[in-house]
Amino acid sequence: MNHRATLFVEQAPILSHEAFEGEQYVLRLQAPQCAAAAQPGSFAHLQCDPQRPMRRPLSIMRVSPQDGWVDFLYKAVGEGTRLLAARKPGEIVDCLGPIGKGFSATPERDMPLLIGGGVGIPPMIFLAEHLRAGGRHKPFVIMGSEVPFPFRSRPSRFIVPGMPEGVIAAMPLLEEWDIPSRLASLQGYPGCFEGYVTDLARAWLGALPAETLQRIEVFTCGPHPMLEAVAGLAREFDLPCQVSLEEFMACAVGGCAGCTVRVETPQGPAMKRVCVDGPVFEAGAVFPAPVRE
Repeated sequence: MNHRATLFVEQAPILSHEAFEGEQYVLRLQAPQCAAAAQPGSFAHLQCDPQRPMRRPLSIMRVSPQDGWVDFLYKAVGEGTRLLAARKPGEIVDCLGPIGKGFSATPERDMPLLIGGGVGIPPMIFLAEHLRAGGRHKPFVIMGSEVPFPFRSRPSRFIVPGMPEGVIAAMPLLEEWDIPSRLASLQGYPGCFEGYVTDLARAWLGALPAETLQRIEVFTCGPHPMLEAVAGLAREFDLPCQVSLEEFMACAVGGCAGCTVRVETPQGPAMKRVCVDGPVFEAGAVFPAPVRE
């Protein structure tokens, strides 16, 4: 399997573990091999507790190859992640990673649109930082959440065309990186767009001239219904789109085939493993256009 050369098992010390509203946590592990090989869209399989051998897949949010750390943003939703949430700095986490096929940006599409929803936010942060470091792309990031965002939002200093009046909330970290962002939620958070991320993205795309749309490529991660809606939006504007899927995983290395999804290929429909054939796929392959009668 082509991922074997960059797949590492590390006994990773917890450097920090921050709690946020909505049972959300940012975990930083000292995992230098994972940090050196990780790409935007890849994930790691973590053992949440020594007494619970079943691992959990967590998307990678940030890495520092120089300092050897890896950040994960996750929400405690079940027994495994709740056990992980109780772990303290200095404790050791068994980390398997990085795993999976990541995002691949097209050079000529230099204005990528990144859309993250809920636990799909971390890969978008990783991708935004990666694109910024490359110096060629100028991303715009839209994030959505129905629980409080795991950061204190602030008014953006960037003017973005197509934004409804009053939609000014942005992620501070992205602002520091000179990357414009906007937030969406149905919970009435100050400065956020009251609606879905796809509605906010449609407002932005609809305000762009045709020649600018030729520079747009869409990248997204989040709940399945959101991904399907983003794929439809990209089809509406005739834009290339890559989606990062979230599936339950047992082994995460392609052995159990428990995370397979149907994907359209030039040879016809095929079952692909999200863990190693993905998690990133072309949107049209996973969410093909509806067949008209």
